[in-house]
Amino acid sequence: MDKSYTQNFTVQYCFPGNNASCRKQVRSDPAYIFLFIFLSCISVCTVILNLLVIISISHFKQLHTPTNLLILSLAAADLLVGMIVMPVKIIQLRDSCWYFGDTACSISEIIISYSMTTSLYHLVLIAVDRYIAVSDPLHYPTRITVCNTSLFIVLSWSFSLLYIIIIFYFNDHLLKSQIITSCYGECVVIVKYYWMIIDLVICFVAPCSVILILYSIIFNAAKRQAKAVRAVRLALKKHSSSNSSEIKAAKTLGLVIFVYLACWIPFYISSLSIESMTTASIAWTVFGWLLYMNSSLNPLMYAIFYPWFRTSVKFIVSCRIFESSSSTFNLFPDHF
Repeated sequence: MDKSYTQNFTVQYCFPGNNASCRKQVRSDPAYIFLFIFLSCISVCTVILNLLVIISISHFKQLHTPTNLLILSLAAADLLVGMIVMPVKIIQLRDSCWYFGDTACSISEIIISYSMTTSLYHLVLIAVDRYIAVSDPLHYPTRITVCNTSLFIVLSWSFSLLYIIIIFYFNDHLLKSQIITSCYGECVVIVKYYWMIIDLVICFVAPCSVILILYSIIFNAAKRQAKAVRAVRLALKKHSSSNSSEIKAAKTLGLVIFVYLACWIPFYISSLSIESMTTASIAWTVFGWLLYMNSSLNPLMYAIFYPWFRTSVKFIVSCRIFESSSSTFNLFPDHF
């Protein structure tokens, strides 16, 4: 085991001229090189996909709705993950050293946690928005306005920031005077076990419960609507697939729930088996990347599956958005 370890890592020092320097572990094995290329591609795709969502919703007036405003804000949070979180984690995975000082270490870890938490709570807001749209469609336009949605978005970003500041402060990684490193060139956050329990409730159990409950209600409502549509079609004696709407609703909601749980459950299950979780641990690295990849999948689930997004991407790629009247283009087919 030790022999294999030494073969895969070339041990150097982060700061050769400093006696207190951390040891650098340069991962130069071909398998690691392939992994770095793969993760880099994911980072680039995350940035591109979320930028397309942001440009589409910001540019085209037809997309200026409360629901799309939530998707826009979610894409902004996921864009931070692709632009900052993923590149930083790739660098740390490639080279275990931190060259930018303790303050930059704290700021980078805060940004990482902040963007992930904000992204998660936007999923909750989208679930709430869809629940109100399905359960009370007549009053939805008056209850959910752009102004109200903007307020909830601001509260989501603000709550996430406050929570991250609190958790970093009580885990001794907010102020420069709090940070204690074992060697020069280290950037590690150690989360105490009881804070992992608190984080489990605030960032997993609570939002997960809300999402599951709301989507189950939405699915049941979709089933009732599908039955009503089927009854009308049968009354009109039109031949159609009787359960196509139910199947489509089940697949869409099932995909949303599956991806959400698949990305978040492994991280928190592993965290409960460790007395104190550290950002340098293998569990944090592996399962943390699952969380990051959720930001790559969000634009796929919440935008790419929508017809308007495919249409807007065509306009963006063909550079038609630079036309003077492009913001008023019709993105919806006539039959929608």
